[in-house]
Amino acid sequence: MAEKTRYTDEELQEFKELILAKLEKAQNEYERLRQLVNNGDGNDTSDTSPTFKVLEEGAGTLEKEHNVRMAERQRQFIQHLQAALVRIENKTYGICRATGKLIPKERLMAVPHATLSVEAKNNK
Repeated sequence: MAEKTRYTDEELQEFKELILAKLEKAQNEYERLRQLVNNGDGNDTSDTSPTFKVLEEGAGTLEKEHNVRMAERQRQFIQHLQAALVRIENKTYGICRATGKLIPKERLMAVPHATLSVEAKNNK
């Protein structure tokens, strides 16, 4: 039997549903992180206490920087998922960009935005 060169339309639909679910979750998390960054300094009564103000500001800055990094990672993840949806529409989804072979379904279920097979990734 010839080696499979692409996923069937039914399999692509299955991947699309998985990616759409992950995309919705990722967008919700990105929005939450973005709100934390934008509203991180707050206006509650704890802001008025001068006690340990310098330490609190330092910790607040550190937390805000962490949230910015997390939001950026989430934004990149969203872009990768959106690119995977485009590959599904083009029917090129699941094809390793290094070897041209089909990426195993198990890998795509775990990492649906993957563009490299495990072997190609390890040889990088």
